[in-house]
Amino acid sequence: MKSFLIFLISLFLVNSLLGSSDLSVNTSSGEVIGSKKKNVIVYEDIPYAKPPLGELRWKAPREYFSKDLIIPKDNNFCVQRPSNLGGVNGESFFVGSEDCLYLDVFTPKKNDTSKKIPVMFWIHGGGNTSGLKDLYDFSKMVKKHDVIVVRINYRLGPFGWFTHPSIQDLQEGIDKTSNFGTLDIVMALKWVKNNISEFGGDPENVTIFGESAGGHNVLSLLVSKKAKGLFHKAISMSGYTTSISSEDAFSQSKKSPTSNFSSNQVVSSLIKKFHSNTSDFGNEIKIREMLLTLSTEQFFQEYANREPYEEIPLLTADGIVIPKIGLRESLSNSKYVNLVPTIAGYNRDEVKLWLATATYFVDLDYSLIGSVLRIPKVKLSNEDSFEAFNFYRSSAWKIRGVDYPLMSLAKAGNNNLYAYRYDWDDHRRLVVADFQKLIGAAHATEIPLLAGNTDLVGGYPLSDLIYPPSFSKRFTSKNMMRFWTNFAKNGVPGDSTNSISWDPYKISDQQSNYMILDKKNNLKMISDSISFESLTKKLVNDNRLNNLEKCVVLLQMFTFVGDDLYDEYIKDYPIECLREDSEKFLIENASYIEY
Repeated sequence: MKSFLIFLISLFLVNSLLGSSDLSVNTSSGEVIGSKKKNVIVYEDIPYAKPPLGELRWKAPREYFSKDLIIPKDNNFCVQRPSNLGGVNGESFFVGSEDCLYLDVFTPKKNDTSKKIPVMFWIHGGGNTSGLKDLYDFSKMVKKHDVIVVRINYRLGPFGWFTHPSIQDLQEGIDKTSNFGTLDIVMALKWVKNNISEFGGDPENVTIFGESAGGHNVLSLLVSKKAKGLFHKAISMSGYTTSISSEDAFSQSKKSPTSNFSSNQVVSSLIKKFHSNTSDFGNEIKIREMLLTLSTEQFFQEYANREPYEEIPLLTADGIVIPKIGLRESLSNSKYVNLVPTIAGYNRDEVKLWLATATYFVDLDYSLIGSVLRIPKVKLSNEDSFEAFNFYRSSAWKIRGVDYPLMSLAKAGNNNLYAYRYDWDDHRRLVVADFQKLIGAAHATEIPLLAGNTDLVGGYPLSDLIYPPSFSKRFTSKNMMRFWTNFAKNGVPGDSTNSISWDPYKISDQQSNYMILDKKNNLKMISDSISFESLTKKLVNDNRLNNLEKCVVLLQMFTFVGDDLYDEYIKDYPIECLREDSEKFLIENASYIEY
């Protein structure tokens, strides 16, 4: 009886989907039927590669071919730690599945497939250890600007990037890479090239865009030969250029944020945990067998209980997908770079979102009424220090994520470059919290304005607190969408609605120019000169910080969101800073508030 009921339900679902045959598209992955949502058509959960399970764990993605009907599925995001900030909540130490290589396609409701339109390919952020496609809804952009948006999942953390002799040494060809997550993105781009015309998209006009780790992945694709010809424009939002050598991804002699989670450390721990006789694991074949037969839960548990200051070795300069010289150096070498029009930008207050959760900077004050309502007042314990940390670290993000990449690309021969800084911060200022001061133009706060969808931050009432209805929000959102889609269509961002032209990135007399993305009175082109040398000189005389805090700021400037440049620059600082003291400070003050 139960089987018969399941059969009837399945038959009903299939018939319902077939009733929408006018929205049916045949792809190499099977037949997909779109649904009308928010005046666009959405084609969901299309498999773009075989599930990377069993023997395909830690191998390059394999093409997937089918003629079956594609049924949308829930919770098909990749394995990650639970998080309510750009991820997925959960009760266990992990959420998600290794079967996660899916994408969605958003098309205009009235799309003439005979006229091919630009494609925008979204790569989500989350440090390459968390995140999922389903968080991001670009329906408004698709509807208003006649573009197609594709959003994807890709393998994360140690399933997406992993280096161990028992894996690479026993595999051949492209499977010898360490950058499986990067190749997932490349495979999704191949799927777009082969299939997007069926949705009305132009396979010869694809713009990759992503934020944070997504921006980092955009920069990675710019230097990967595997991605050559698969995209034609690139936008890196708050990206960075961190990469690690294959040797350090496996084992590190020096203590670093990634050293406790190098693959050698993790595999040694797994052997001890699951096998009483460790002497059996003296050869790589035995280790490989263990790694491929461990369950998702057994393997990922080793990575789940990391401290906030501990990281996983990710993008690897393996000489296969990413050049051996690393991401940052490769961007300046014409031998490696995919020369396409490129935008890179950052947010004025990149790090406020993290600083505003750190107990070192923030207190929760429960008044009598607040205690009854369980709504605390958020207070800054040291506003000067808070603002100083934000200024130096966000400025360093500009150097690492905007100036370094764009100057490098210019050196490699790319003259079609643009830069921006996102400044919009018209958040509510309330008794419980001054959101304008606490959040400002923080990391990822530009995405809801670009998408025209504040539900991305959790919907009402949170979205109304951070993004209250206002002319300034509508203006900034409208122009961001305009710039991004103009760039996707023509390779230039063009003019704002009030006729401010976004000029190409130029460097003259050490000054670089960029667009300020903000409300109408503030949207403009400006030029300035920021370098590690100038920031270091400014920091010496900054009375907002004590000497230890200054040393901590320098450590973060020279090591965060990029390769470790500490030894290269700390020698120019006139006051003695001991790295171990700064690292100790970060460990001792790593606690944060969960709002």
